[in-house]
Amino acid sequence: MFFLLRVAFWLTIVLALLPSGSSQPGVQTKVAATDAMVAAGAAVSDMSGFCDRQPEACVVGAQTAIAIGQRAQAGARMVYEFINQRVVQGENQAENQGQTGSVPERKAEAARDETVPLPHKDPRR
Repeated sequence: MFFLLRVAFWLTIVLALLPSGSSQPGVQTKVAATDAMVAAGAAVSDMSGFCDRQPEACVVGAQTAIAIGQRAQAGARMVYEFINQRVVQGENQAENQGQTGSVPERKAEAARDETVPLPHKDPRR
């Protein structure tokens, strides 16, 4: 759970540092780098004690993270099987088209038809 909090914190920092991309100037705030670091340190130290103060929230968060991880694995497995199935179907189609003279087959025929020059033999040997 602490890992998720840490990732969320650093992701927030990164997103805050990215340019907004709008043409309108935003509100100019003046925050010193040392103030930001002190605030970040305080936030991290506060997060480290979160599970001590709210153990039930940490348990639920851990279970949620496990469930999300399992769903991500299942989704990745489905994508992998889908891509693998498409590749196999593509290979089967290529084999079927190879019999009718598809582009890969014609390239292979052209490569077989090319004559390879023999190395020049020195008659003095």
